[in-house]
Amino acid sequence: MNKTTPLTDAEHAAAMAAIDWEAIDAMMDEDIARQIAENPDAPPDLSDGPPSTVRVIHPLGGVNVRGIRAKLDLTQAEFAARFGFAIVTLCDWEQGRSTPDALTRPLLFVIEEAPELVARTVARRAA
Repeated sequence: MNKTTPLTDAEHAAAMAAIDWEAIDAMMDEDIARQIAENPDAPPDLSDGPPSTVRVIHPLGGVNVRGIRAKLDLTQAEFAARFGFAIVTLCDWEQGRSTPDALTRPLLFVIEEAPELVARTVARRAA
């Protein structure tokens, strides 16, 4: 078995400094899609099916909020508004800056299984 030696902090810093971040920031969605299409190591695009066929994989002890949102085919703003979350909180969850707390995780699992029930309940309570 061939093991790769992890980078030292100095090697990692040098590799990060060598990246042209301005070029990356300037990339448009079309540029990214073209690079993915040209990369023989990229996995196949599985997004051609309807969102309802998305199978959400949750991390052990956590919840894949982005996966649930993708399965429901909602934007971050739509998901946050429909289910009563602050959009900033939703973005933080999806980008890994924070995780849903122990009381919110079960609600997210219910949203995954019965989104219309939760949406109706939230709307009724907000009125």
